[in-house]
Amino acid sequence: MSFVNVPANVPVNPQAPPHYAAVIAGKRVPTAEWIDIVDPALGRPFARAARCGTAETDEAVAAARDAYEHTWRHTAPAERGRLCRRVADALRAEAELLAQTETRDTGKPLGQSRTDVDVAARYFEFYGGAVEALAGETLISRPDLLAFTLREPYGVCGHIIPWNYPLQVAARTLAPALAAGNCCVLKPAEDAPLTPLLLAGIALDAGLPPGVLNVVPGYGPEAGAALAAHPGVDHLAFTGSREAGASVMAAAARTIVPVTLELGGKSPHIVLPDYDPKRAVPLIVESITEHAGQNCSAGSRLLVHARVHDELVAALAAAFRALRIGPGLTDPDLGPLISAAQRERVLGYLRLGARDCVTVTGGGVPAGPAYEEGFYVQPTLLDRVDAGHPVFTEEIFGPVLAVTPFSSLEEAVRLAEATSYGLAAGVWTRDVGTAHWLARQLRTGQVFVNNYSAAGGVELPFGGCKRSGIGVEKGFEALREYTRCKTVAIHTRPGESTVSYEEGCEG
Repeated sequence: MSFVNVPANVPVNPQAPPHYAAVIAGKRVPTAEWIDIVDPALGRPFARAARCGTAETDEAVAAARDAYEHTWRHTAPAERGRLCRRVADALRAEAELLAQTETRDTGKPLGQSRTDVDVAARYFEFYGGAVEALAGETLISRPDLLAFTLREPYGVCGHIIPWNYPLQVAARTLAPALAAGNCCVLKPAEDAPLTPLLLAGIALDAGLPPGVLNVVPGYGPEAGAALAAHPGVDHLAFTGSREAGASVMAAAARTIVPVTLELGGKSPHIVLPDYDPKRAVPLIVESITEHAGQNCSAGSRLLVHARVHDELVAALAAAFRALRIGPGLTDPDLGPLISAAQRERVLGYLRLGARDCVTVTGGGVPAGPAYEEGFYVQPTLLDRVDAGHPVFTEEIFGPVLAVTPFSSLEEAVRLAEATSYGLAAGVWTRDVGTAHWLARQLRTGQVFVNNYSAAGGVELPFGGCKRSGIGVEKGFEALREYTRCKTVAIHTRPGESTVSYEEGCEG
C-alpha cells in the first residue's frame, strides 16, 4: 500500500475518525494528543491530526538538517528537478483524494479544490524545470580578477502556512525551496492540516528522500512558535495574519535568519467609466466570493467612478443574489467559512456595515435548515462606505465587498492607498495610458488590468508591500528567494605564486 493511503501508524478503529500523524524523517509519527479537525459545512469533527510541539519540531528540524548535509545538498539540480516533477505527476494522480480532503477540511467548493490540486502540481512542475536555469553571474571587475556569484541554498527552511489554501500555499512555498536545494519543515494551520500531510506522503511515494520534507501539524503557540524560534532553521516563510507575522519576524530576529512574509491585503478594484461590464462583473464577484472571500488577494474594496456607480452596484447585487450557497462537496458557488469564530468575526463587520453603510444585499446568515449546522454567511454588498471605516480599511476575510464612489483619478488613487495593506489591485479601463499611469501610482505588489488574480499563474512573481509583507513568492524570483548569494573572486595574474608545486612532492 502506498504511503499516502496510510494517514497514520495508529491502530485502525472503524468507529473512530481517521488520524493523520506527523511526517518526520520519512515516517508517520503519532503524538500523545490529537487535534479535532472540523468539517465547516457540518460544524463537527470528521478527522484528527497530530498535535506536535517542541519535541516533534526539534526532531523534524534535526531530520531536515541530516537530509540536507548527507543527501539533498549533494543532489544535482537536474535530479532535484526530476524529483519535483515526479511529485507533480503524483499529485495529479491523487487529484480527487486531495480535492475532496481539501473541501472537507476547508469548506471550499469542490471545483475550487480541484483547481488547487492542479495549481499545486504546477508549482512542482514549474520549479522542477526552472531550477536548472538558476545560476550566478560573472562580474566584470578588473583584468586580473575573475569574479562571479553562486546561488546556494540556505539549508533548513521553516514554513508556516494558513488554513485557507493549505495545499496550494504548501506547494507554493515548498516547491521552490526544495528545488533550490533546501530541506523543509512545514507547520500547517491547525484548522486545515490534512492536505499538506497527504502531500508529504505523496512526495515520499514519488521518491523524495526521507527528511527532505517534514510536516508537523499543531497549534501556532506550540509547534509554530517552536519552529519560528528554532536555532537550526536557516530561513523562515510565513503566510497569515499581520499579528502572527510580526511574532515570526521577531523570532527570526533573535536567530538572525531571513524571512519571507505574506500578511494579507485589502485590495481595491478601480472601475472607470469606460470599463467592460461583461468582463468586469463576473471577475469582481469571483474575486470576493472565491473560498467565501477567505483569500489574501480578495478584491474586497470596489472604488467605482460616480458616473457608473449605480449601474455597477445593481449588476453586482443581482450577481450576488444568484450565487448558490451550500456544502463544498456539492460544488456550490459559495461554501461555508472555516470556523464558528471566523463566522462571528465576519458577522461583527456586517453589523458595523449595517449601522454605518448601505447594505445592498446579504448582511447575515442565509435562512433555512440547510445552513443551521455549518458556518455560512451571505455574500454581502455594502455601499457608500467611507474611507477610514473598519469595513474599508481592515481585512475581513469573508464574502464582503465595500463600495466607495470617486470622481477623479487622483481621488481613486488616494482611496486605494488609504489602507496599510499593499498586496494587489484591479484596474478596469479600456484606456491603455490610464492603466499604465494607475499601475505606477499604486503601491502594491500586483496590479491586474482588466482581469484579476485568478489570471495570475505560477510564473508571475507574487508579494506585497507596506504591511502586506516582505519578499517574493511564485515565478523565477522565488528560487532566488530561497538561495543566498555568494561572491567568489580569484586573482588570475600568473607568475606571482610563492609556492612551487614541483618541489617536495612525493609519489
